[in-house]
Amino acid sequence: MMNEVHSYSEIKFLPMLIKKQTIVFLISLLTCFNALHAQQKTYCNPINIDYGFTPIPNFSEQGRHRATADPVIVLYKDKYFLFSTNQWGYWWSTDMLNWKFIPRKFLKPDANVYDELCAPAVVVMHDTMLVIGSTYTQAFPLWMSTNPTVDDWKYAVDSFKVGAWDPGFLADDDGKLYIYFGSSNTYPTMGQEIDRKTFQPIGQRDSLLHLNDTIHGWERFGEYHDNTFLKPFIEGSWMTKYHNKYYLQYGAPGTEFSGYGDGVYVSDKPLGPFTYQSHNPFSFKPGGFATGAGHGATYQDVYSNWWHVSTMIVNVKNNFERRIGIWPAGFDKDDILYCNTAFGDYPTYLPSHTNEDHIKGNFTGWMLLNYNKPITVSSTFGNYEPNNAVDESIKTYWCAKTADKGEWIQSDLGDVDTVKAIQINYADQDADILGKSTTIYHQYKLYSSLDGKTWKILVDKSNNKTDVPHDYVELIEPVTARYIKLENIHMADGKFAISGLRVFGNGNGPKPDTVKHFVVLRGDTERRNAWLKWQQSNDAYAYVIYTGIAPDKLYTSIMVYNVNEYYFSAMNLDKPYYFQIEAINENGESAKTSMVKVE
Repeated sequence: MMNEVHSYSEIKFLPMLIKKQTIVFLISLLTCFNALHAQQKTYCNPINIDYGFTPIPNFSEQGRHRATADPVIVLYKDKYFLFSTNQWGYWWSTDMLNWKFIPRKFLKPDANVYDELCAPAVVVMHDTMLVIGSTYTQAFPLWMSTNPTVDDWKYAVDSFKVGAWDPGFLADDDGKLYIYFGSSNTYPTMGQEIDRKTFQPIGQRDSLLHLNDTIHGWERFGEYHDNTFLKPFIEGSWMTKYHNKYYLQYGAPGTEFSGYGDGVYVSDKPLGPFTYQSHNPFSFKPGGFATGAGHGATYQDVYSNWWHVSTMIVNVKNNFERRIGIWPAGFDKDDILYCNTAFGDYPTYLPSHTNEDHIKGNFTGWMLLNYNKPITVSSTFGNYEPNNAVDESIKTYWCAKTADKGEWIQSDLGDVDTVKAIQINYADQDADILGKSTTIYHQYKLYSSLDGKTWKILVDKSNNKTDVPHDYVELIEPVTARYIKLENIHMADGKFAISGLRVFGNGNGPKPDTVKHFVVLRGDTERRNAWLKWQQSNDAYAYVIYTGIAPDKLYTSIMVYNVNEYYFSAMNLDKPYYFQIEAINENGESAKTSMVKVE
């Protein structure tokens, strides 16, 4: 109720006062509306989707954990559809940022296996989407839908006779359909034509690709490509047609390793013969917060720009603990397929227009502001120490003693910086879920401070009802801050545990100087390896190494933290290589060094 008016002056100015209050209210309301509906222009790997937990009990004996891999993204009626292993459904999006999950079981009710749509193949043919998972039997159905934004599927055929593991399709523009498949360290990648009317195989399977790790260094098994106890695996088939050439892509050498990547062979015909592309692996991310870029799929966005989606590695609670990353990709002037993973787990611009130059990349230039900076926490469980949350490794994490509301972690940036985005990576300590849950969610508040005493709410997700295991928040307006604090309100499951509280933006100091004394040593007896050395920079926390087969094709990049050497073991035996390196700190990137060539 409005207060009683007692004087003429109050009556005189009352309409003006009411008008002013209304304007203030409307401005406030509009500001809140814009804040709620402001569209982020960036994303950050691993992508933030509601990853399901592994449904396989013996895969989670060392702890329940989220897991998926082997992703496929296809564009269908201007929407993106994402399928991956063992998710009991799939996602779709209009912007490659916000993904809506559609629950769906694709196996027949009598299929007595844990794998639900493992390493799926997806293809769009005219107005129809087709989906099948991996199988060595001939009884799995091939599914079809013309309305996949809801659970509206039916059999294309109830028994797909190919019996293919890690399959990938190609719907060629001449009306023919092909399938490519294989996951083995013994057998090759196979290919076969499929009848488009009956969806059954035509003729015999063709052997298309073998690994050749005696020449291709990156194909060797093991974290260090040393082939210590197993032959390498070839898997994850995907086919892309470009300029009338067929690009048959494959994953190698093993999904557990940071060097897990995708290679490509090229042919003038859909079933070969194929020739190894001069630049390989074309998708490769062995360094940084989250590593790995293997077993994926190449696709185009609504603006016709190319992207590559692939598997990222966690490999802590189980070898198959994995996530998904999306990278800018493309074909250069010589029709070489490449994938740009430089700063591949830093904020990256989403597609916004046609003909984006992915050779230069979509990196925002927002640097990591809190690498190995001081951390304060509310409590610590076991040996999961606080600084694990800022050591730039997804494999390590800090854990609080409980999941209670009010547990917190605070990061000191060291200086007052401009903060533009924050990524919160949750860990699965003491979670107790098998398979997909659609009812779990995270709630938290983020605060900023200049002095560590007076705090402002930066992000309030106290009413959030979605599962955000790798939540990434691009701030509507940048803020200046020295301290960032994350306060737990509700965990999806398990204790409050963080593998990465990553603060991005820009510092106010100088960029690092150019790296000095950069040397690349390639031995005479092992031509697939090189030892890189450089002088440690006093003003840098990390370095990005660029390498490739020509001075204008340095498409491979490796980010390393707080070291001054790197052992590079992904070279072809019989090719010269070119190298450059740059230093990075909170303020930006240094100039690259002069080119170094090794014969």
